[in-house]
Amino acid sequence: MQPTRTSTNPFFGRWRARASAAFGALALVASGLGFSTSAAAEIKVGVSDWPGWVAWYVAEQKGYFKKHGADVKLVWFANYTDSVSALSSGQLDANSQTWSDTLGPLAKGIKIKAILVNDNSAGNDALLVSPKIKSFAELKGKQVALEQFSISHFVLANALAKNGLKPGDVKIVNLPAGDAAAAFIAGRVDAAVVWNPWIHQITTSGKGRAIFTSKDMPGLVPDLLVAQEKAIASKRKELVGMIKAWFDTEKFIREQPAEAAKIMAKVVNMKPDEYQVFMPGTRFFDAAANKAALDPANPASLVAVTPAVVGFLTEHKLIEGKPDAAKGVDASLLMDALK
Repeated sequence: MQPTRTSTNPFFGRWRARASAAFGALALVASGLGFSTSAAAEIKVGVSDWPGWVAWYVAEQKGYFKKHGADVKLVWFANYTDSVSALSSGQLDANSQTWSDTLGPLAKGIKIKAILVNDNSAGNDALLVSPKIKSFAELKGKQVALEQFSISHFVLANALAKNGLKPGDVKIVNLPAGDAAAAFIAGRVDAAVVWNPWIHQITTSGKGRAIFTSKDMPGLVPDLLVAQEKAIASKRKELVGMIKAWFDTEKFIREQPAEAAKIMAKVVNMKPDEYQVFMPGTRFFDAAANKAALDPANPASLVAVTPAVVGFLTEHKLIEGKPDAAKGVDASLLMDALK
């Protein structure tokens, strides 16, 4: 999908540091590509701070990579943008990144392909309104705090379009996510678009309610495993094994969520109960969901949702050129994994 989480890095960014922004929890810092879990790993894969990607450490710790013959070296990036650049420049075989941050390089002719969908945001991003606002119509003319050109901005654009309002019907107050949440809690604005843990904190406090969430825009906020074409050709066995390991991981998260959250929380130096806040709003993708997401005929597939994403990116000058979405997806590794 998606526009960026940070307006200071057009087209890159998403929300990868959101847990750390809330809890100060980026304890693992990569030194170049030096963060290693195996000294002689066959395939280097970038990982940043988001549940669908931190889950790869569940695969590592539970032995799923080894089970499926995938020699994987997970490379942690404290700065998500750096991981996207590392993949584009060929320093990584594959990376954990968003669809919008894949569309930009594709438009520039960089040979990368999405081979797996880890998850969709399904409630972890939300438009919150004060209790006095009872409907979308009452948003007209109101101030909405959010980080401009970010995922939050993209969520607002979809929320307004789906409810008969235009972008000009509200007044955007451009603030970093934490400041947007603080402004809303203090009553300085009537609405804000933020993500967890702020959604949880605000709704449980009674200060606001979610009138629209990422769950209401299925397919538009996906998180992916994206690989270099040359890695697909030369290290196909490792990537197919990694996809198989993901399905074991998704099953483990679904069946033992508390244990999974414990593993994932440790990676980002958080407490398990703090990390639990992120889990309900993350829809981890199993094999069936992946088949649908990589099938261009599906209305919520990566290819099918691309016009909506590119439209937003183009409108705000966050992308150069027109990417060929179909060329940016390779479902063949998934099919091999499911044989």
